[in-house]
Parts: sequence; structure tokens; C-alpha cells
Amino acid sequence: MKVLVVGGGGREHAICWKLAQSPKVTKLYCAPGNGGIAQVAQCVPIKATDVDGMVKWARENAMDFVMVAPDDPLALGMVDALEAAGIPAFGPRKNAAIIEASKAFSKELMKQYHIPTAKYETFTGLDQALAYIREQGAPIVVKADGLALGKGVVVASTVEEAETAVREMMEDKKFGESGSTVVIEECMVGPEVTVLAFCDGEHLVPMLSSQDHKRAYDGNQGPNTGGMGAFCPSPKYTPEIAERCVKEIFQPTVAALKAEGRPFKGVIYFGLMLTEDGPKVVEYNARFGDPETQPLLSMLDTDLMDIFQACVDGTLDQVDIKWKSGAACCLVLASGGYPVSYQSGYPISGLAEAEALGATVFHAGTKKDEQGNILTAGGRVLGVTATAPSLEEAIAAAYAAAKPITFQDMHFRTDIGKV
Repeated sequence: MKVLVVGGGGREHAICWKLAQSPKVTKLYCAPGNGGIAQVAQCVPIKATDVDGMVKWARENAMDFVMVAPDDPLALGMVDALEAAGIPAFGPRKNAAIIEASKAFSKELMKQYHIPTAKYETFTGLDQALAYIREQGAPIVVKADGLALGKGVVVASTVEEAETAVREMMEDKKFGESGSTVVIEECMVGPEVTVLAFCDGEHLVPMLSSQDHKRAYDGNQGPNTGGMGAFCPSPKYTPEIAERCVKEIFQPTVAALKAEGRPFKGVIYFGLMLTEDGPKVVEYNARFGDPETQPLLSMLDTDLMDIFQACVDGTLDQVDIKWKSGAACCLVLASGGYPVSYQSGYPISGLAEAEALGATVFHAGTKKDEQGNILTAGGRVLGVTATAPSLEEAIAAAYAAAKPITFQDMHFRTDIGKV
């Protein structure tokens, strides 16, 4: 099969790396790809959000299957467009991808179908939003309704902080039109866990639990990022909690979307808070998380292409999905100044040495120059990922493998998996 993966980050590198291991995949492409993806797939210079360009290229080059990884093209309806062109595509259609594209929609869906989540209100007017914050007090959570690169959520510890967040979203248009509507919700307390699940519109198979570290600095300090590291499985996600989540959250979500005429095929990301009252939904994403995908696919023992096809065909219940024992950890090496402002174009050294230590280095923001050197080309640059019999060993292995890697102003957290 000729397969195209849409996207160009660390998540897409992990997906391409796993698909390249499938005997079914005879030729692999990635658009736009990056310096690391070029080692396992042929990169195609098309923007991930160029729906028409992507469909045209896929049709002209006779793709047998397309995997749409990022949130933006899913929200723009790339899967719908590919299907209309007769090309099988993995990922939710536009009307199902709205569970991530609109937080207001997803909160309303949870309310209507009694899926446990934080108490909330939705606002399109600044004055009403500010009045609600003053009435509720802090801590309180402010969310931009639309897509904001994983940065449109502010957990405000003071009323003033919450007011500033609302003004930045609604008045200053910090996230463009994504912040025209805001969701303001109670601040839930408890450990956070992520569970991604494969879905074929009716059946759902959860992956291993995982945990992402969103804040830029050690001790969960600093601004929110796209994720500074992740590990799986989470020791906090017990079999008892897993059973509750399937019964009270996962299956009801899939059933709700189907009932609404929005059957979900692809990967649903359940961001969960394990509160004293039981597990509750923090947020949904309509795709693989980044960097959770890197450790998760490192632990997957089943052909990923088989799973993708089953999700599209509605036969997920017929696939026996197996996972390796042990644990995996992904450490993100970022550009200094990320997520605010940073410089790119610096040479990266030590990649071969890191891989020689047994880790897999997934490229997130890299490019190859004409001499074949790998340069930095983004905020999150690399995801050093290691597997081991225990979580402690996986964390230690990821940090050990990252040691030889250097580039100017390199920044990473020293406490992934420890907080």
C-alpha cells in the first residue's frame, strides 16, 4: 500500500516510524514532514492545512490510504474531502472533529449525555464573562473555545489572572477567532491522566494510559506548552479507575457522537482528572496527542496499519491490540525561550550517540540543510524516547540518551515522570 501521513511534528514522526514497520506499507509519504521523518518516509512539501492541495496530490499519486494526524486539517474537513475523492482516510470527519475544535460544543455534549466533567458556563460577551469570574472567585479555568495549539487554557489562581486571560482571548484576540467564545469552568483537583482510544464509530479500544507535562519549567511552573514530555502507563490509572472510565466516559462519548449523527472514526484523546468524586473529563482531542504518541507507539505490539484500516472499515472489534510490558518515557528537548519566542536554524549534534544508547529520537521541529545536517526548526525540537521494564528505568534511559545531544539554547525539564 502507498500511504500518506499528514503533518510534520514529533507525533507524525512516531506514526511514520511505526507504519514503516508494517509489511502492508510498501511506500510511505509524509506532508510536509521534517528532517527526521525524511529517514523513514518521503517528504512532500504541502502544508498540513492545505486541504485542496493534499487531496489533489493524494489523487494524482494514487494513494491507497491517508492518515490525517493534526487537529487543524481535521477541523477543516480534510478527511471528508479525501473520502469524497474516493481515498480511504484515517481520522474523524469535520462534524466529529468538533469535539476538539469547539470546547463549547464538547461541554454541551457532556452535559446533555451526563458525562462527568467540570461545572462550566460559556460566554460570547466580555462583561458577562468578567462578572461570572468575580462571582465564582478563584482558582478558576478559562478556555478559548477553538483550537489554539494546546495553549488556549489558563488555570488562574487569582481573579485578576482570570480576568487578564479573558481580556487577552476576547479583546486582544490572542488566539484569533478561537477566543471569541470562552468557556469558564470550575478548577478540578486531582491527578491528571490521558487515555487515547482507537475508535471505528461504534467500537472503542483504549490505549495505555499516559501523562503529559504541559508547563515549560520544572515543578510544573511557567507557561503552558504543547507538552515537554510524557510517559506511559500512568501508575495512578488503576484497573478500577479504568473500568469506571470505560463505563462512565469512553463508551458514553462514542455513543453520544453516534446518536448526534457524528460517528467518530480515528483516535479520541480523553484528558481526565481523577477527582475525589471519580474521574471527570478535562478535555477531548480528536487525534493522537503530542508527545504522548511517542511513548505509546513505542509500546504498541500490533501492526498500526491493521488498526488504522479496522477503524476506517468499522471492524475494530476484530483486531487484537497488544502492548509490550514495561513503560516508556519521552523527554522533549526544546528551543530556549519556547513557548514564547525562540531562534531556529542551529545545528544539532549527538543524535547517533543517543540512538546508540537504545533510545528512539523522534524529530518534532527539525530540517535538513543541503549538506545533510540536521538543524533546529521549531519550538519543540526532539523527543528522546526510551522503553524499559519499569517507569523509573524508562525515565532514566530517556535522560541518559539525551545527554549526548546538543544545540544552541537547548532547554528541557529535569523532572518528567517525577511530578
